[in-house]
Amino acid sequence: MRADATGEDRIDLARVVPFIAMHLACLLAFVVGVSPVAILVAVLAYFVRMFAITGFYHRYFSHRSFKTSRAGQFIFGVLGATAVQRGPLWWAAHHRHHHAYSDRREDPHSPLQHGFLRSHMGWFLGKHGFVPDLRRVRDLLQFPELRWLDRFDVAVPVLLAIGMFALGALLGRVAPQLGTNGWQMLVWGFFVSTVACYHGTYTINSLSHVFGRQRYRTGDSSRNNWFLALITLGEGWHNNHHHYPSAARQGFYWWEIDITYYLLKLMSWLGLIWDLKPVPISARDHSSRRIRGPR
Repeated sequence: MRADATGEDRIDLARVVPFIAMHLACLLAFVVGVSPVAILVAVLAYFVRMFAITGFYHRYFSHRSFKTSRAGQFIFGVLGATAVQRGPLWWAAHHRHHHAYSDRREDPHSPLQHGFLRSHMGWFLGKHGFVPDLRRVRDLLQFPELRWLDRFDVAVPVLLAIGMFALGALLGRVAPQLGTNGWQMLVWGFFVSTVACYHGTYTINSLSHVFGRQRYRTGDSSRNNWFLALITLGEGWHNNHHHYPSAARQGFYWWEIDITYYLLKLMSWLGLIWDLKPVPISARDHSSRRIRGPR
């Protein structure tokens, strides 16, 4: 990891140890074993928490691409915090900074500027990444419940881990034929799914600016990658997103699968959210911004 003269980019061991511990805990899968129900819960936990990051932390808190009630906003923040990627203010502040300096030296997770490892995960393990510029989220700071959630963000995943253990213990007692228990559910439902969600999310920083195709001239190296769009529920249409960041939809065309948008649209039909910002056809088909030839 490169560091400047002040050492602000150096890895902070106090933050690295819990991060490594999360990964090492996944190895307990060889101790607790596996069962179909544990795998199912892990997959569901990945899906729900990935959607919480993509739909709420990213498209709502970072880009305000739709509206909701104040209660809904807090619930979205709690759901996002279950992914163990800190609080909504921290997440949104860093992401807005990324858009302001995309692929420039000031962008902390640009693979072009800082290499793969730092863009993938090293950027948030140092002192500089730990403290966000909250001036970028003044619109969110007015809500004390969001400030509380940001300050005590660790409380939410701890409660989730306890809940996973309790679920496994309950199933082990009432449905022993499922072959699971508290420790197995904790490992698969919390640790394994969390680490998978970590690295799925991080690929948008580290890989979406390297692999894929560019449809638009955005002044950076953002790219569209269909595979990353699948594992991140739509975030892989990254060049589209950098072309028009405020839209609730990142798969601009019908063949660009954007599961997050489909779920947000469903929530709008249920009245949970509203005013989803569309992608204007004039912006989508802007000829002067499109890159000719293979995309």
